[in-house]
Amino acid sequence: DDCLTATHRMPSSNSYTNRMASAIALCAVAASSRRALVSAFSTPSMMAAASTRTKRPSSSFSFPQMSLTSSRLFSTTEEVDPGVVEGTDLRVLKYPHPSLRAPNDEIADEELTGPGCEISKIAKEMFLVMYATNGVGLAAPQVGINKRLMVYNEHGDPKKWMSEVIMINPRIVEFSEASDVEEEGCLSFPDMGGDVERSKWIKVEAQNLKGKKIKKKFRGWEARIFQHEYDHLDGKVYIDRLTEDGRKEIQPKLDELIDTFGEGGAL
Repeated sequence: DDCLTATHRMPSSNSYTNRMASAIALCAVAASSRRALVSAFSTPSMMAAASTRTKRPSSSFSFPQMSLTSSRLFSTTEEVDPGVVEGTDLRVLKYPHPSLRAPNDEIADEELTGPGCEISKIAKEMFLVMYATNGVGLAAPQVGINKRLMVYNEHGDPKKWMSEVIMINPRIVEFSEASDVEEEGCLSFPDMGGDVERSKWIKVEAQNLKGKKIKKKFRGWEARIFQHEYDHLDGKVYIDRLTEDGRKEIQPKLDELIDTFGEGGAL
């Protein structure tokens, strides 16, 4: 292409030989430069660097994207136990705490008076806990509040607060027959994960902090987050959706949690 361009741009002249000689010289220079560039980027170190740059990050659960779209659900990186979280007394409850299996009450309209109401304060503190654990979603029963309330931020980044979602009394009204399988984990089940099948898209209805009804359709990653947290509101946990082999794989860690909790656990 460089040769054609160079020849095409040569000015008209009766000295055809001179024109061709100039064009050939330009082609030679272009070819030499190209060979030099190829050679420079073909060294082992440069090839290794290029290979490193093109590798995609692996999805690690701990619900390890989220690759960062799949990581662990419900975590943008490996989840952590933050202990005391500044600004709240709420803590993530670990399996088999009874609150994870208890019925969850609907929130009355009278409680939804907008920003500043008690439910708003609870949601704000839930976000604090969620971010402290590197999570992307959290349901009220996970912090010992058995109400139908969930919060999430698909990015798991407090700086992207515009993506924060609060869902009150949510319900799934329609879901796709098409599904996919991704690895999930849960803040209430530390250091474990497993493949879970979910609908690719869902339609939901819920209320906001002012009691106003809202309708949404979620796809992909956001649909998966919603379905995971919605299960908590129905007393279900992600291990209920694992295959038999998936459950066997994590059973030793579940047994450790059961032993640590002691009597009274809800399996």
